[in-house]
Amino acid sequence: MRRAATMFAAFAATGAITLAVPACASAAKGTIVFLDTGRVVNNPGGCYNAKVMPLAVANRTSEYVLIYSGPNCTGNPVRVVPPGGRATEEFGSSLYVD
Repeated sequence: MRRAATMFAAFAATGAITLAVPACASAAKGTIVFLDTGRVVNNPGGCYNAKVMPLAVANRTSEYVLIYSGPNCTGNPVRVVPPGGRATEEFGSSLYVD
């Protein structure tokens, strides 16, 4: 009986750990298009710096895109581009997509 209880506890602990570990992050499906340069990023994820200003982008993903005032997604977010949306931001230096 004691052995069965020990095995049950081990299985329960394994199950709890499995449920506590978050799923791996994945990139957004679709593309981000920098309209000013024609640069296309397939299945984007993370931060992208603009090559020129103003930053003009087409969000062809299912995720929201945040445009930041500083490089490397620093500073304040100055615009949110919804899925399927487009934006031109005069003071945008970088963008982030989850």
